[in-house]
Amino acid sequence: MKLLYAGKAKSLYELDEGRVLMEFRDDLTAGDGAKRATKAGKGALNAEISAKFMELLRKKGIPTHYLGFEPPNRHVVKRVKIVPLEVIVRNIATGSLVRRYPFKEGTELSPPIVEFCLKSDEYHDPMVNEDIALALGAVSSREELSRMREIALRVNEVLREFLLKKGIILVDFKLEFGYDDEGNLVVADEISPDTCRFWDAETREVMDKDRFRRDMGDVLKYYEEVKRRISEN
Repeated sequence: MKLLYAGKAKSLYELDEGRVLMEFRDDLTAGDGAKRATKAGKGALNAEISAKFMELLRKKGIPTHYLGFEPPNRHVVKRVKIVPLEVIVRNIATGSLVRRYPFKEGTELSPPIVEFCLKSDEYHDPMVNEDIALALGAVSSREELSRMREIALRVNEVLREFLLKKGIILVDFKLEFGYDDEGNLVVADEISPDTCRFWDAETREVMDKDRFRRDMGDVLKYYEEVKRRISEN
């Protein structure tokens, strides 16, 4: 298969017109790739976790690029043109939010905060407002940003409710969007412990990539636990 793109932790291969194979690798990165490691089995865990979440969104009528899971570590997805923005939804103040603003760590945010960030390692994914996003040509209209925000908040509702039943708090998460060949705006990329913050609902123990970022250890143990919980009926 022809390699179309290799990112920090995933590779995309051409399948046929309109479909792409997304392979989840075992790489872990943080700090715009400045910190790197490889954990055997991590790619398969993220692929299975993300498949579960994408299937849940599909059942709830939320459009995604996801078409199917090919064990152990691949998704078949629609070919999409990625919007060069990340959409971050925050339910609890932590991470960069408490470093940049006078929020107290662990503060519950009601309503949730939605941020738009430019996808750029060179500029360290800076937060942008509507005017900057339009001036950079990242989007074509304010309506496009509004639609991305609307879908992101709907995703937040679905995932928060689902995860809380599994004993997991959805602290925050990052979404990417793209346009499919029919011009539909869809959720793309992945939803996993690499792109979300998960805390245990009782202990508030970290269950995501922060364990790697902050050298907390046992990264795969907690990815495994997330997979186990969300797979239970």
